[in-house]
Amino acid sequence: MKASDFFTLPPSLAPFAASFPADVAPWEWLKRIGPALASHAFDQPLPDRPPGVHVEGFVYLHPTVKLPPTATLIGPAWIGAGTEIRPGAFVRGNVIVGEHCVLGNSCEYKNCLLLDRVQTPHFNYVGDTIMGNRAHFGAGVICSNIRLDQRNVMVRLPHGPAVDTGLRKMGAIVGDEAEVGCNAVLQPGALLGRRSLVMPLTSLSGYLAPATIAHSRQAVSHLPRRD
Repeated sequence: MKASDFFTLPPSLAPFAASFPADVAPWEWLKRIGPALASHAFDQPLPDRPPGVHVEGFVYLHPTVKLPPTATLIGPAWIGAGTEIRPGAFVRGNVIVGEHCVLGNSCEYKNCLLLDRVQTPHFNYVGDTIMGNRAHFGAGVICSNIRLDQRNVMVRLPHGPAVDTGLRKMGAIVGDEAEVGCNAVLQPGALLGRRSLVMPLTSLSGYLAPATIAHSRQAVSHLPRRD
């Protein structure tokens, strides 16, 4: 299982391309977010900001980022062109965001990689998670990123035994164009294939194949093919 099975790194994130090869396991990208930011030269000045937007540490904001009246941005963080940050957003380190994303109101982001056009509009927790291009979370979606027993997160693959990721904290791997409905919970190590759907109020663990729908009680159905 490779990162390229889930998403394609967009041109907007070319400064970090060397850190995120397509042929490694997708959860390996989580381990590379911090080092990628640590090696980046944060030498561009920040744009003018409303007085209620607090910035701390090394932060890059493209001049076209739309800023709210209030937000907290703690670096290292890199936020790309055309992204909208909504009131009360909390970015708390090791965050990379591509172009034309939405960092929603009262949402929290930590050690995560969001590719282009990701939508997390309302009351989401996105920690130790990767979201592919055009992935979308409904209101209240939570990425649970630590097991109750505090052990390393295991990922359940479609074939073979579970794999130890070597990570004590891991949220979800969310493929390109995947959708997660309101108030769903993605359990530690959840893997969502491209164009997969998680219905509202669902608690999802394990692997969800591309273009399939997860209902409550882990029932799965298939999406129609696109022409």
